[in-house]
Amino acid sequence: MVEKDSSIRQNPSPSGPVGLLLLLTLNALLALVTVFSVDALMRWFSAAAAVASLIATWWHLARQSRSPAIVEARLMALTARIRPHFLFNSLNGILGIIRNDPRRAEKALEELAELFRALMQDPRELVPLSAEIALCRQYIELERLRLGERVRVNWDIEQCPPDALLPPLMLQPLLENAVYHGIEPASDPGVVEIKLLHSGSTLVIVMSNPNESPVTRAMGNQMALANIRERLALFYADAAHLDAEVRDGRYTVRIVLPYQKRMA
Repeated sequence: MVEKDSSIRQNPSPSGPVGLLLLLTLNALLALVTVFSVDALMRWFSAAAAVASLIATWWHLARQSRSPAIVEARLMALTARIRPHFLFNSLNGILGIIRNDPRRAEKALEELAELFRALMQDPRELVPLSAEIALCRQYIELERLRLGERVRVNWDIEQCPPDALLPPLMLQPLLENAVYHGIEPASDPGVVEIKLLHSGSTLVIVMSNPNESPVTRAMGNQMALANIRERLALFYADAAHLDAEVRDGRYTVRIVLPYQKRMA
């Protein structure tokens, strides 16, 4: 059993700001009725009603933008953007060895099929951290077909429970970004550092890679991070955030999100 996901939140009642405005309007009318003429009060009331109408329209649109159907459709679209990019990069790696090592290429295709099956899961459901880590390990094995031992990953995950829940495809796109922008352009081997922390009600993901070709790769980096940011917002609204920085020759991404776990 999974704790109820509060990420795709229920729409708040529209009565909040509109009701407050109407209440203030009525109070003002009662206070002013002995001071101003009826015509002045009617003009003031008409203006207040127009403002209330604008607020009501805004509130309705805000509710519509967070409706479950629209949120689900947006999640599907964002996740669909990740899959072709991942498949393209993986197939490139397999094509690089298919002539020289056909058996290895065949095995890699089987692994890719299994990996892609995992990528086809429902993007609206939270998944255990252990599944995301397994997906990353499979991905790295495929990348080693192209890059060999140039790519290394250091995991620091002992402080995070494997049953912690998070949106699917949080780690793998970050890792793919790190390999593509930080490892592949370099002539020397590089290390991707992945650290996962659980502190109270918070889950923290930190991933860093060498900062190679920062100018030419910046656009692709930002597109990937924008995708993850939007999915975090759809799941958690403002309860989660993603930050990125360059420090000491390394590019670091940090994600903070609410900690959730499966219930027995």
